[in-house]
Amino acid sequence: MNPMKKNLLYFLFPLLFLVSACNNKSDTPTPSQAPSPNIVSTKILPIGASRVAGNRPEYESFRYELWKLLLDDNLHFDFIGSVKDEASYPIYKNQSFDPDHEGGRGGTSEQILTALTESIDPIVSQLGTPEVVLFSTPGGNDALQKLSFENAVQNVNAIIDILQSKNPNVTIIIEQMAPPRADTESDVLDFMMQMNAEVVNIAASQSTATSKVMVIDMATGFTDALLADQVHYNEAGARFIAARYYDQIKDLIRMK
Repeated sequence: MNPMKKNLLYFLFPLLFLVSACNNKSDTPTPSQAPSPNIVSTKILPIGASRVAGNRPEYESFRYELWKLLLDDNLHFDFIGSVKDEASYPIYKNQSFDPDHEGGRGGTSEQILTALTESIDPIVSQLGTPEVVLFSTPGGNDALQKLSFENAVQNVNAIIDILQSKNPNVTIIIEQMAPPRADTESDVLDFMMQMNAEVVNIAASQSTATSKVMVIDMATGFTDALLADQVHYNEAGARFIAARYYDQIKDLIRMK
C-alpha cells in the first residue's frame, strides 16, 4: 500500500469512530442533578394544611405550578419542609419537582403550630433556614371545624413568632385565603372573611425592621370554577394561586 494512503487511513479511522459515537448519543432528556453548591438558593418554606400538601389526583397543591414559574424565570430557590410530596409530577425543563413542604392535610392552626414546633430545628439543621415563608390559608381548618376564632389568631401569631425566632430576617407571605365553594355554611364563610381581615392586623403588628410580614390577596377573583371540591384547588386553581405567589416573591428571591 502507498505509505501516504496508509497514513491517511490511520488518521481517518479514529475520526470516524468519534463522529459515530457523537451521533449515537441519546437525545432523551434526563432529570437534572442537584444545583452546584456554589449557587446560593433562596430557602422557601410553604406551610399550611391540605392546600399546601395537595393530594393528587383528587386535588392540587399550588407548589408544582409555582415551582414551574420560578424555573421559567431562572431563579435559584429551594423548597424546604419536613414533609415530602410522594405524588407523581411531570419532569419540567429537564428537572424533577422539589417535593419538600410543611403542609399537613386537615391541620388546624394549633396542629400546624405543634408540628412546626417539633420540625423547625430539624428543617434548619438538615435543609437550611427559611428565608421566605408562604403561609397558606391561616385558620382555614379552624373555620371548617368551627373552632375558636381567637385561638386561631393566637396560633397564627405563634407560628410567625417561631419563624422569626429562627430567622430574624425572614419574609413571611400570609394569605387572605381563597374562599371555599359558595354554598359553604355561612358561619364558615364568616370566619374566613373575618380571618382575611385580621391578617392585615397580624402583618402590621408582626413586621419588624428586618422581618416583613406581607399580606397576599388570594380571595379576589377566586371562583368555584377553580375548586376540585368544597375547598381544594383543581389545576386551574393551583395555577391561580401560584401566579399570585410568583408575582409577590420573584423580586424577593432576586434580592436574596
